[in-house]
Amino acid sequence: MGGASWRWGRVRRWREDKPGGLAVVDVSAELVDKLGGRRQMRVTDTLNGAPFTGSTMLVAGGGLCVGVSRAALQAASAALADEVDLSISPAAAN
Repeated sequence: MGGASWRWGRVRRWREDKPGGLAVVDVSAELVDKLGGRRQMRVTDTLNGAPFTGSTMLVAGGGLCVGVSRAALQAASAALADEVDLSISPAAAN
């Protein structure tokens, strides 16, 4: 599998038509292959420098995003619509 991927992204709602709910950061197309392809996987590393663990999710139309919990946003001092520094790598298998 691929190594760490550094990028900037914007935190958005998974479903823009519903208030609340899951927050996500889209993974740029050029980084998808570096992560091992477009598939669901656990990822780990940092969000705005804070330790981060999450999961990728498939996006309709061919995209990939990472789910970000409320606790992870708080630890990273981030909120919806913020630009964040996200570094992710596939999590080690247990």
